[in-house]
Amino acid sequence: MFFVQMSGFPGSGKSTLSREIAKHLKAVIVDHDIVKSSLMESLLEVPIDPKLAGKASYNIDWSLVEFYLSQGHNVILDSPCLYDELIEKGIALSEKYPIKYKYVECYLDDMEEINRRLRERQRMISQIKEVSSLEAFHYTIANSKKPLLRKILTVDTSKPIETYLQEVINYIKT
Repeated sequence: MFFVQMSGFPGSGKSTLSREIAKHLKAVIVDHDIVKSSLMESLLEVPIDPKLAGKASYNIDWSLVEFYLSQGHNVILDSPCLYDELIEKGIALSEKYPIKYKYVECYLDDMEEINRRLRERQRMISQIKEVSSLEAFHYTIANSKKPLLRKILTVDTSKPIETYLQEVINYIKT
């Protein structure tokens, strides 16, 4: 069994890669955007602070991750990894259930390509429309949280998925 923590800037290919991994390795995906968008849509009449919606969504994400792990499923958490708590919770759950913990970073350092992808996707209410500034873009990439003392895999998602999918699958299996 395994738990995969995805990471990467919005539009970098996390969801696309998550779906491919799930197909090949029989895993359940917990998609943070789906959880957060559902929460926000449920509360349209009630103004909610986006940070509070994000925090509540992460609590739901982790409840789902733990439920699926407790049922013996492989799980992928599809979410940007911007907080140390996400790493800590992922590692703690992998130890609790004893399973493999894997961290896959989708890396795309091309703001124009990210914005193209963001414009062309079917956007959910919680997802950004475009990158607001080059500074914000580079800040977010630079401040993505990574586990210490663990092997991680970073993939260049500017390339076609076929060029790195097998490498990701092999990383998860080992």
